[in-house]
Amino acid sequence: MLKLLGSACVLGGGILARYVQMAERRREMDTLSDLLWALRRMAEEIRMARTPLPLLLERLSQGCGRDAEEFFLAVSAAARRGEDLGQTWRGAAEALSLSGVSAAALAELGDSLHGDEENICKVISLVIYSMAQDAEEQTRRQPEEAKRATALCLSGAALLVILLI
Repeated sequence: MLKLLGSACVLGGGILARYVQMAERRREMDTLSDLLWALRRMAEEIRMARTPLPLLLERLSQGCGRDAEEFFLAVSAAARRGEDLGQTWRGAAEALSLSGVSAAALAELGDSLHGDEENICKVISLVIYSMAQDAEEQTRRQPEEAKRATALCLSGAALLVILLI
């Protein structure tokens, strides 16, 4: 009976590990989607309304998910305090749970948020393109990776159960 209970716990642990992995993946994709939406809106606001950057960043945080909201609020607060926008942006971008390509593209944007609106909008468009390509690639690879990860978690749990029995 004790071995059966232990086996059930190990299998439950394998299933829980897979569930946590899927939740993290979903969170990353949601954050990426929120950032893409916000960056598109940012380019429009810069081009059309010419909103001051701290106010724009604060507005962008509204309507985003938790991670993107925290990112924009942190950068907005630092911009209001007069801190170096490039460093603050880069630090906040690195704290997000994004893939390497998207994180690097977003981090580089912080250094380019000064100058004339045309150059800023070009850089934002380039970052949007890079992040959208990354999101598309991740979406394309997702089914195969999900199968592999599920098989790995359940196989590992099953192997431990066999060893316990």
